[in-house]
Amino acid sequence: MSTSTAASTVTAADRTGARTEDAAAVIGDARERIDDLDGRIIGLVQERMAVSAVIQEARITSGGRRVNLSREMEILGHYRDQLGRPGTALAMTLLELCRGRV
Repeated sequence: MSTSTAASTVTAADRTGARTEDAAAVIGDARERIDDLDGRIIGLVQERMAVSAVIQEARITSGGRRVNLSREMEILGHYRDQLGRPGTALAMTLLELCRGRV
C-alpha cells in the first residue's frame, strides 16, 4: 500500500480520537472554532502589547517609571477574580509580554 493510500484510509474519527464519525464531526467543528478564537486572542494580545508600549513611553517621557506595580496588582486581581488561580498565571504572562521582565 502506498503512503497516499495509507493516508487516505485515516478517518476523521482517527484524527480526532473520537469513537464515531458523528463525534469526530462535532470535534472537528469545535476545533475550527478554537483555532479561530486562538487567532483572535493572539491578535488581541498583540494589540494589548502595542497599547502598553504607548503607556510605558508616556510614563517614561514624563519622568515616571516604566511599570506601575499597583496597576499590575489590580490586573492580577481582576484575572484571578474572573478565572480563579490559573487567571493569575495568565495575567502574569500577559504582563510579561506587555512590559517584559521586571
